[in-house]
This record gives sequence, C-alpha cells and structure tokens, in this order.
Amino acid sequence: MVKPMLFALAVLPALALPGLAQEKPELTVYTYDSFAAEWGPGPALRTGFEAQCGCTLSFVTADDAISTLRRVQLEGTTTTADVIVGLDTAVAHEARESGLFVDHGVPAEALVLPEPWTDPLFLPFDYGYFAYVYNTTRTPNPPKSFEELIALPDDFKVVIQDPRASTPGLGHVIWIATAYGERAPEIWAGLAPHILTMTRGWSEAYGLFLDGEADMVLSYTTSPAYHAVSEGDDSYAYAEFAEGHLPQIELAGTLASSDQQDLARQFLAYLVSTEGQAVIPETNWMYPVVPLAALDPAFTAQPQPAKVLSVEEAEIAANSRAWIDTALEALR
Repeated sequence: MVKPMLFALAVLPALALPGLAQEKPELTVYTYDSFAAEWGPGPALRTGFEAQCGCTLSFVTADDAISTLRRVQLEGTTTTADVIVGLDTAVAHEARESGLFVDHGVPAEALVLPEPWTDPLFLPFDYGYFAYVYNTTRTPNPPKSFEELIALPDDFKVVIQDPRASTPGLGHVIWIATAYGERAPEIWAGLAPHILTMTRGWSEAYGLFLDGEADMVLSYTTSPAYHAVSEGDDSYAYAEFAEGHLPQIELAGTLASSDQQDLARQFLAYLVSTEGQAVIPETNWMYPVVPLAALDPAFTAQPQPAKVLSVEEAEIAANSRAWIDTALEALR
C-alpha cells in the first residue's frame, strides 16, 4: 500500500498540501512599449529582480508614457498597476494631482541628476536632454541655436513629435517656452517652414530621419551613443544650442491602491541600484542616475550640454496647455 499512497499524494492539487507550494506574489508595472520590449530594459530588470524577490514581475504597456498615465487615470483606484515606470518631469504635476500615488520610500539624495532631487512621490531612474540629432556626414554644419535653424533655407527639414501624445513632443514645447518666454510664438512661426511633419511618437519621427527624409530629428543627447554602441557608427551627434537644453528626467511611482506596497518599494530600490542601473544606458539609451564604472565612452564622447535650462513644475502646470496651443497654431 505504500506506493499507491505516495502516488495519491503526488497527484493531489497543491491546495490540498499546504506548505508544499505557494503562489508567488505578483508585481504589475505599467510602462511604455519600448521599455518592456525585448531590446528594452524591461526583460533584464525582470530577470534580475525576480532572482531576488521570489515574485513575478509583469509589464503592461502603452504607446507612450502619456498614454500610460491616461490609462491609470481612467482606471483610478481599480487599476491593477502597482507601479508606473516612465513618467517624466513634464507630466509629474498631472500625475501628482491625480491623487493616485504614494511616496516611493526610496532614498534618492545620492542620485546623480541635472538638479538635486527632493520629491518623495516620484523616483528618478534615468535622464537625458532634448536635442536635435543629425548625421555629421549629411549635415556637417548644423545650426547652433533655434534662431540659426530658422535662418536656414526652408528646404532644411526637421521632424518633431506631437506634444499631446508624446513626452519628447511635450518636452520640445516646454524647451522653447523656457528658452524664449514671450518670444516663443515667434520661434514657432519661424520653425514652421522647416518642420517636415509632426508624428505621434518618437519611433516614427526617428525612422523618417534615418530614411533621409529630414536633416534633423527631435530626440535626445544620448541618441548618438546608440548608433556608436549598437551599430559602430560614430557619425551621429546632437546639435548643441546656445539657448541651452531642457532635461527630461524619467520617473517611477507607486500606486496608492496597490496591495504590494513593500514589493513595489523593493522594485524601485532595485531600479536605482547599481545592478538595475547597469541595464539602463544600453537598453533605454539614457544617462544613468548612479555612477557606473562600465559606462560606455560613447555616452561621454560628446559632452552633456554646457547650459542646462530649468523650469518649475508649477509653471508647467499653469502654462503647458497654452504652450501647446501656441505650437499647434503656428503649425496649422
């Protein structure tokens, strides 16, 4: 009777044998498509975190960080998200006003950023600067300011992104408003003849640029590092503008409705750990927020902008709608 008894125990469901099997806790992270893509940081971060948390990490994606925020806003307290990854400083005020987030609980004082970070609600995990990227073989003498760009013949074309749907598109609008203030409508009017098109997202815009449809594309100061590291092509650079450049700081936050608050904090701590940050530069193609000894020299081949612009969150909250309308009116 021993063997039949052992067989019976073996086929009993796990629920009938407490302690022999336990369901792993699951952490659900809302993010944008490229973050969770096979070439993005998501897979490696999931592998590294799951190895130490005894949990399952799941990504739920949307086209863009703005779309991700919209989804959480629509779902409200019924959202299945525990963490959102990929907000940025341009939409932080809107996320904050939603009341859906709680303090992240991770020390951030030692993080390396364009400006000191004191916000307890959102945790920075990478950053870059908005910039126009060009190919040095096709454009050996790029403009060195918005005004130089405007002064070029109308057949010099750039591709930008829609500020209503794209975080770089929104950052572009804030960049011009911050650099030029009341002169922003004049700058937009001057840019209009040079804008080949305004795409919904970054990927479409960058693809048009790579296809030779435009001379420059709105992107990041880190984009040339991608070409140098992944393609062995060092012919790409960003045009440093005399007006200065606006940083984009990407953020993560914990949902107040999550029933995995401790696990969420552990994940955010892992995201800004040396191990987690080592994944970021060559998958998300942004600067890390902790010093990395193994950072590829391509990220420092062209220095970060000499002049860094800054704008208060309250100013973005008060004016972003009007700044967007100014840009769209000039492009009609």
